[in-house]
Amino acid sequence: MSKVYCSVVVSAPVEAVWDTVRDFNGLPSWHPMIADSAIEDGRSSDAVGCVRSFHLVEGGFIRERLLALDDLNHKSTSTILESPLSLANYLSEMRLRRVTADETTFAEWMGQFDVADTDEVDVCNTLMRLYSSGLHALAERAT
Repeated sequence: MSKVYCSVVVSAPVEAVWDTVRDFNGLPSWHPMIADSAIEDGRSSDAVGCVRSFHLVEGGFIRERLLALDDLNHKSTSTILESPLSLANYLSEMRLRRVTADETTFAEWMGQFDVADTDEVDVCNTLMRLYSSGLHALAERAT
């Protein structure tokens, strides 16, 4: 199993950051690599089990299912259903933690998945670029 992890400190309270990232359909509003997004079947974007379909700015198409949304612990979990990446059993978690010293937010985005050895470096680099650009954009948005 392969893993990718990225983190950043956001200069905003955890509640404000959570208001942005908890919307499963809200990626285009803060992530620079996401062109558009839609929740399928008319479901709510915070309904566990809903599926979002989105396009990357570079042209890829991805479908993901929301597996968990934890407002108390500021954590969301999802899985990829369809993607141009050669991976399987993908599980992603975004988690926010309050930094009590200065009321900022420690944001983490991690993923684990199965991938063929020959594709592992490319897939990990692609996901790291996706996670890193998203978290840095989230941090910039707060300033």
